Amino acid sequence: MIDSFQMTIEHDGDGDGEAIVGPRPSRRTFCAAAVGAFVPLLAKRRLLLPAREDLHLPEIDVAAVDRTRILRAAKRYLREAPVTITAFPAVRSAGGKHDYFSEGDYWWPDPANPSGPYIQRDGLSNPDNFIQHRHALLRLSVQMPALSAAWLITRSEHYAAHAVRHLRAWFVDESTRINPHLEFAQAIHGRTTGRGIGIIDTLHLVEVARAAAVLEGSRSLANDVRDDVKAWFAAYLNWMTTSSHGIEEREAKNNHATCWVLQVAEFLRYTGNADLASFCRQRFMATLVPSQIAPNGSFPLELARTKPYAYSLFNLDAMTTVCQIVSTRAENLWAFETSDGRGVREAVEYMFPFIADKRGWPLAPDVQYFDQWPVRQPSLLFAGLAFSKEEYLKLWLRLNADPGTEEIIRNFPIRQPVLWTP
Repeated sequence: MIDSFQMTIEHDGDGDGEAIVGPRPSRRTFCAAAVGAFVPLLAKRRLLLPAREDLHLPEIDVAAVDRTRILRAAKRYLREAPVTITAFPAVRSAGGKHDYFSEGDYWWPDPANPSGPYIQRDGLSNPDNFIQHRHALLRLSVQMPALSAAWLITRSEHYAAHAVRHLRAWFVDESTRINPHLEFAQAIHGRTTGRGIGIIDTLHLVEVARAAAVLEGSRSLANDVRDDVKAWFAAYLNWMTTSSHGIEEREAKNNHATCWVLQVAEFLRYTGNADLASFCRQRFMATLVPSQIAPNGSFPLELARTKPYAYSLFNLDAMTTVCQIVSTRAENLWAFETSDGRGVREAVEYMFPFIADKRGWPLAPDVQYFDQWPVRQPSLLFAGLAFSKEEYLKLWLRLNADPGTEEIIRNFPIRQPVLWTP
């Protein structure tokens, strides 16, 4: 499963990191022959609010930019049947066949006590841990949104129909569906059967939920399937916000807290929970920004890790995606700053020079995968639109949209920006 999963990912794009522009650019879209070309931004519009056509937002034709890569991937995925966690029995799990199971990445056998509880080696992933459920979830999060994106830009129902097959298998069919909780995620041998920290694994359902909402415009998504999928996400959202694991993750101090808010924000958007949307905005302003962003825009809690560069990129992507999902005119998270000037604008400004040229990174290189970053970070696109920053958009275009390294893929959950931009 590992080899086939990696092979599927490694051939998503050309591997040269260049954006491929579709055949029909208008005078206000990207020019196909000009690498880094972009639509002139409207300077008077500095704030991007999600999916609001009446705002006359800065324009960027993401569908034209990504058309070739989307269709290349989707055509291949049409040949691959859905595979859920039920195909991979987890013998070390305390749960059942339909319960998602994973083991803590950075936990290893203790050389002084090989049969005893595992010990932590931060930043170093143990290759012998159970990861088959994670691979299945990653496969879903890569394939189903790509198929949905292909339907969105072509309106060809065969793409939508295959995307719906994934939704049925994962969230509807009794024989293959996943239970709506993560009680047994991020287990540690000899220590715990599951932890709240494991909720970050379902970050890869965020774009699945976004894609499922997009598919509501297709003929292939029957009403009963739509309702069952929404019911699953509503149940999972309830578990995330009320269970001990969910509350533990909500109260985390670093990127885990950001990703909890990100998941809740998108799942509530899909299920229509307005009360939780307000909670997410308040959580962002009252907790995430004050506790995680330093006055200079850095993320001190991420800088303290053994992979400070990757974790800073990851947290920035998560924060900007929260802004993209739940900002409103009355509570615009893009514009929010604390009394001492901390906000997401400052966070993007801090990281941008190091995304543009990693050689200036002031800390030691990450202990693993430093050379594989950055990729086409969604923070550059979302913030580029929100703040009318041409340099952000130019850099976004130049970066690799389809990384082939599994560690990068699982820390890069927004892969189909056409689903996220108006």
